[in-house]
Amino acid sequence: TKLNIVANYQIDFAGFEHNPQTAYIGADMPVYFLKNYHGVGLSLLNDKIGLFTHQKIAAQYAYRFKLLKGNMAIGVSLGMLMENFDGTKVDAEDSNDPALPKSEVTGNSVDIGAGLFYTHGNWYVGVSGQHLNAPKVELGETNELNIEATYYLTGGYNIKLRNPFLSIKPSLLVRTDTKVYRADISGRLVYKTDEKLMYAGLGYSPSTSVTFMVGGSFHGFVLGYSYEVYTSAISAANGSHELFLGYQHDINLIKKGKNKHKSVRIL
Repeated sequence: TKLNIVANYQIDFAGFEHNPQTAYIGADMPVYFLKNYHGVGLSLLNDKIGLFTHQKIAAQYAYRFKLLKGNMAIGVSLGMLMENFDGTKVDAEDSNDPALPKSEVTGNSVDIGAGLFYTHGNWYVGVSGQHLNAPKVELGETNELNIEATYYLTGGYNIKLRNPFLSIKPSLLVRTDTKVYRADISGRLVYKTDEKLMYAGLGYSPSTSVTFMVGGSFHGFVLGYSYEVYTSAISAANGSHELFLGYQHDINLIKKGKNKHKSVRIL
């Protein structure tokens, strides 16, 4: 049984003032009861975009079971959204516009997510949704923020090469709010032994960007870095940096002699 801890920091549109910045910390682990494994997790998100700050804390649960010679995981997420807008930094031509707050305003709302994740042999597929309850956040007395539901489809395959230490892992991620969508196609060349793992890869989002990625793991630590170059008129130097750090720790919460299983992370 493994406890997984991950931290992620992303800077979008590097070099621009008030550019988006996202920090994420999460932890998850499987627990064994009622003769089956269940996944539990906790996540913290802090997202800054201009004068807005979006924060979220969420608890996650997943149930895993055998299905058609594969494994199905059904997961739910229940959290709290906390929104903040710093009106003291607004630079507007009409300072008397009642639609623009003159002070710092905050609000919060319940947030619900759910997902399905199926693995079979060397391939996997998953569907999930965030903000399924379309939360509405009241900011002060005169403003509100409506958050649309977002849906995700993901899938991937593990292609084994003749060299037993090498494999290619192509994957697809599609996300949409039913109005606009983005698709990301990526592939990683992975070198893996019993003690360490290293990878390098490329990602492509049609009409949006190309992403370069590299990373690896050693003695339970996982480190990854990616750089996204936008294919629009934005300079290559104004791309997006993403740094990923993870750690896995073995824990024993069940009787000796039970078979160990991997984490059943969801969403």
